[in-house]
Amino acid sequence: MATSRDALIPQADRMFDGATHKLDVWSIFTPNNLPPDTLNLGQGFMNWAPPEWVREEQHRIMDTDVMSNHYSQTRGRPRLLKAISKQYSKTFGNLVKEGRELTMEEIVVTAGANCGTFAALVAHIQPGEEVIVIEPYFDQYFASIHFQGGKPVMVPLHPPTGSGEKTGADWTLDIEEFRAAFTSKTKAVIVNTPHNPTGKVFSRQELEEIAKICVEKKVLVLSDEVYDCLLYDGTKHVRIAELPGMWERTLTIASAGKSFACTGWRVGWVIGPPALCAATLAAHSRIVFCTNTPLQEAVAYALETETEHNFFADQLAAYTERRDILCGIFDEIGLSYTKPQGAYYLMVDFSPVKIPKDYAVPPTCQGRGEDFKKAWWLAQEIKVASIPISEFYAAEHANIGERFLRFSFCKDPPLLRAAGERLLKLKEYMK
Repeated sequence: MATSRDALIPQADRMFDGATHKLDVWSIFTPNNLPPDTLNLGQGFMNWAPPEWVREEQHRIMDTDVMSNHYSQTRGRPRLLKAISKQYSKTFGNLVKEGRELTMEEIVVTAGANCGTFAALVAHIQPGEEVIVIEPYFDQYFASIHFQGGKPVMVPLHPPTGSGEKTGADWTLDIEEFRAAFTSKTKAVIVNTPHNPTGKVFSRQELEEIAKICVEKKVLVLSDEVYDCLLYDGTKHVRIAELPGMWERTLTIASAGKSFACTGWRVGWVIGPPALCAATLAAHSRIVFCTNTPLQEAVAYALETETEHNFFADQLAAYTERRDILCGIFDEIGLSYTKPQGAYYLMVDFSPVKIPKDYAVPPTCQGRGEDFKKAWWLAQEIKVASIPISEFYAAEHANIGERFLRFSFCKDPPLLRAAGERLLKLKEYMK
């Protein structure tokens, strides 16, 4: 069932409100709170640097171009706007059909994809309007909607059942349940594909069903596609904006941080029709004014030259190896998981793991799902960090998430194998 925002507040990542404030999951499972020798498979950042050829260009730009150390144009550096246009125009079927490229008015460079999402919501959501979000969801969505006085309405993906290998495709959206979530106050829908945390890549048929309802209801769509270059086993990524009737109502959000292993650079972009982008730009320019100038130039260079370095293909092969290492570890342990079609997360069903019932957890984990207790135990006793999934659900659906912990495989193979040696100890807790 869809859930109103009022029912979500006790479980959500909320603004500070005195004694009832709860820390968000990232603050609880930050390395600062865990034993120093804990191996971090929780948060989704890499333990390697961006490509050397990109870093070399970044240093050259800062050393030789004085103006690259100062304010950028609010929309983004012209070089980066041009590079985004060239790279992304060929991936939107509607633009290919029209035989044109994205114009500068159809792109806004943002301080990371998260800031792009926030700016879009600032621009387009008014107090009291509703935004439909599919669970499990990246928890920043809720906070960003909440800050606008908006009302998130959550519709869950249903997890796979039965035995055998499960993939992201086995997490399913009940389209009638999705339709029922719309009201006269619905203003927008957030779609995330490839999906964090399940690894699901929405099929064309699924997106067509979602799009049909969004066109019918005349709502805005924010399409979070930050993992669009990480697709496994031949899975195809479909952009909802290219479906009939969707370009004029969709803002597509992307991230250099995920694409080029530079999450701390905070360079992302929003793509959409000029009117939607103009409002988003107005909001973004009041939030941060502009995005980091020299790193915009470096990202432009990365987009311009990734083909000659065969970067995306080689990166995908490296991530596939990492995914398979982590899957192999849990196969050996005997825990089931969702094999991702995209992104770099593994959802592992931890319900067979039995930890001491009286195991003490800090106040920040108390009153939350059983997965918080298990994730804390795992970090303290096994020395491997993960992320509990109930944080990504409304209170009434948290029981779905409590079964799972999320593990990131955006780590190098030696670290994954070292984590695997520790995780094998879990066998002792499954008897």
